[in-house]
Amino acid sequence: MDAVRTCVGCRQQGSRKDLVRLVISQNNLSFDLNKNLPGRGSWLHKQTSCFDQAVNRGSFNRAVKAKLSPESLAKLKEQAEKMLEI
Repeated sequence: MDAVRTCVGCRQQGSRKDLVRLVISQNNLSFDLNKNLPGRGSWLHKQTSCFDQAVNRGSFNRAVKAKLSPESLAKLKEQAEKMLEI
């Protein structure tokens, strides 16, 4: 049975294989493609709309219990646009 996770953007539940994991490391949020990096993480559907909702709501800050800079989120947004909706 696959573990169920909640998307920080749309707040809908999904299986671990259907979501991407983001992890905080040195106060920078990055994608964890193998879903096995240590540290506090959050889960997100592979859609830019979910990413945008998470940024607008401040969900990443709450999920990883850190204050992320706007620059860090902008950099992550660039990565997300390349990776999401594949």
